[in-house]
Amino acid sequence: MAHTPFFPAWRHQLAPLGSRFPKTIAQLRACTLCQLETRFAATLPPGLFPKSAARQNSRERVYTQWRTFWCLLWQGLNPQASGREVVRQLQALFQLLSGPSISSEDGAYARARGRLPLTEFPKALRSTAQFADQGILPSACLQGRPVKVVDGSTLSLPDTAKNRRTYPPVECSLPTFPMMRIVVLFSLASGAILALAHGNLFTSELSLLGGLLGQLSAQDIVVGDRGFGYFSLIGLLQQQGVDFIGRTTRRLDGRKRASRLGRNDWLMVWKKNPLPSTWLSSAQWQALPSEITVRVVRGRCFQKGFRVRQVILVTTLLDPELYPAREILLAYLRRWRMEMCLDDLKTTLNLEMLRTHSPEAAQKEVYARLIAHNLIRYTMAQAAASHEAALERLSFKGTLDALRHFLNASSQIRSKTKRSQLWDQLFRTLAQDLVPERPGRREPRAVKRVKRKYQRLRHPRHIIHDRPKRHFRRTRARLRKLGLM
Repeated sequence: MAHTPFFPAWRHQLAPLGSRFPKTIAQLRACTLCQLETRFAATLPPGLFPKSAARQNSRERVYTQWRTFWCLLWQGLNPQASGREVVRQLQALFQLLSGPSISSEDGAYARARGRLPLTEFPKALRSTAQFADQGILPSACLQGRPVKVVDGSTLSLPDTAKNRRTYPPVECSLPTFPMMRIVVLFSLASGAILALAHGNLFTSELSLLGGLLGQLSAQDIVVGDRGFGYFSLIGLLQQQGVDFIGRTTRRLDGRKRASRLGRNDWLMVWKKNPLPSTWLSSAQWQALPSEITVRVVRGRCFQKGFRVRQVILVTTLLDPELYPAREILLAYLRRWRMEMCLDDLKTTLNLEMLRTHSPEAAQKEVYARLIAHNLIRYTMAQAAASHEAALERLSFKGTLDALRHFLNASSQIRSKTKRSQLWDQLFRTLAQDLVPERPGRREPRAVKRVKRKYQRLRHPRHIIHDRPKRHFRRTRARLRKLGLM
């Protein structure tokens, strides 16, 4: 670098840098918040966010696609952080490494997030889920086959014209916000999210799940609630070699059973409805078989806190010797843990109410939170495997808090040995700080405190009026009583 034939006058100024200059440039290019990529870059597929040869994303910017993606993930791990906080940290890091100056405004960072291709996020989501599953030992239940849980939920978006066009709210007497319906596919082994499908409230969860069938492999077992126990879905899953466990809205009369397998265990034959399904194409409907043999298992759940004490499940696992009824009931009972994963997303990672003002940006925000969720699950799986702890007893919130602080400490370490020792200490801490076993604890769907002091903002800000104070209301009431008003 010191040899500059075109600028000989600069030789004496660049000579003191020597071999440190390339190293400084490499550190500057890898400069992201808390050095997240040094720990989790291996969980992402190679070639993610490739640099374009021309036009968009072709220049070497301050907000490169790679750096912007990791900044977005940092926001996913810190859901209260704004874009301005991201810019402030990048300013501090670039100043520390003698890099270029960055504008104090967050507009450039917001435009860089908009340039990120949405098609790369599902790849990162699935890759992080696969890494989270690698450290989990296969279960002996259900012949060791991979079990995946499907569940749906809704998210609230800011009230903007673009969001209303894509995610129109349900019309009612009170003003409502745009709502996004999501369906996620969990891995029961680690709790990581494999795939995501999204739509508006007028799109059914069945049709959203139909877009995720390509993410399933043969020999998989899908567990779902009564919203997925339909003939059309079970027929599609059987065509792919995938089995189903779940409840159904169809009436199951044991007197019409085809054969009896045991106590509260029998086979039934479902006939194809003459009316085609609304969420399937005509070709898909014609390809379904005319009848399906399903197994019905009835059992009781005595654990407190569950909404259902007696469950009746339908499944395509027809062999009672390979798949005992008890294992089928236990697999469905573990589905509740995946609902708690959705609660972690909406409560701990603040996914219940999004903040972006456009549909595409909202989708990227959802993917960033889900990827951050998978990274936390990956850390929990590593801690459970390295110290032989029960994964179910590791705290998601505790792992998130510990991961934040240990990432801040790791960003100040340059030695690989010390960084490895730091992460070993993190895993040891997580394995020792287990959630207490509470087998009889109830989990009612209720909140402790309800804010009632202020009125709801149901109208635009420029036309709403504050509610009069109590003393002013009492004064007006006395004046009306005296006939002076």
